[in-house]
Parts: sequence; structure tokens; C-alpha cells
Amino acid sequence: MQWAQAAQGFAAMGSEARLQVLRCLIRAGHEGLMVAEIQHRTGIAPSTLAHHLKCLTSAGVVEQQKRGRSTISRASFQQLEALAQFVLSECCADANTKEAAKDD
Repeated sequence: MQWAQAAQGFAAMGSEARLQVLRCLIRAGHEGLMVAEIQHRTGIAPSTLAHHLKCLTSAGVVEQQKRGRSTISRASFQQLEALAQFVLSECCADANTKEAAKDD
């Protein structure tokens, strides 16, 4: 994952309302939810919800699929795992360096 892609993903999640929407979709699992159900569960106004879903979809953390007249939204678990891996990939990489500096 590139820095710009990671930054876009994290920026999309940088709002309380978008995190609420994303968490709702994560709880729903791979089946996802129709937009009306997301609105019902989160209490976010329809026009505002549309904006948040657009941001999350543009960043790749949410996927949408048309099913007849309805749109199903689902969390992109693959993208979310990639973002988590991006952040954690260098976990504790400098820990030994700091310990070595303390021992001197």
C-alpha cells in the first residue's frame, strides 16, 4: 500500500459520523446493508449519509453494489486489513535501538 492510498483511507475515516457508518457496516458483515438500513441504525440524515458513504467509497473502505433499485453497501474488509497492516507493519521496529541507546 502506498502512502497516498493509506492517507486517503485514514482521512475518510477521520470523522465520527463516517466511523459510525463504517462500524455499522463492519457489524453487518459481508452481506452489507441497504442505505435505508444504515440510516435507520445510525440515525444519520439521508443526505448526510449519502455524503459520508461517498467519502468512504471513494477511499475504498466501503464497496457499493446496485441490486435492482437498491444499493447495498458493505465494508471492504480487504482494504481495512491492508490499512491496519500498513500501520502495524513496522510495530516496535525501533524498540531494540532505543534499548541499546539506554544501555550505553
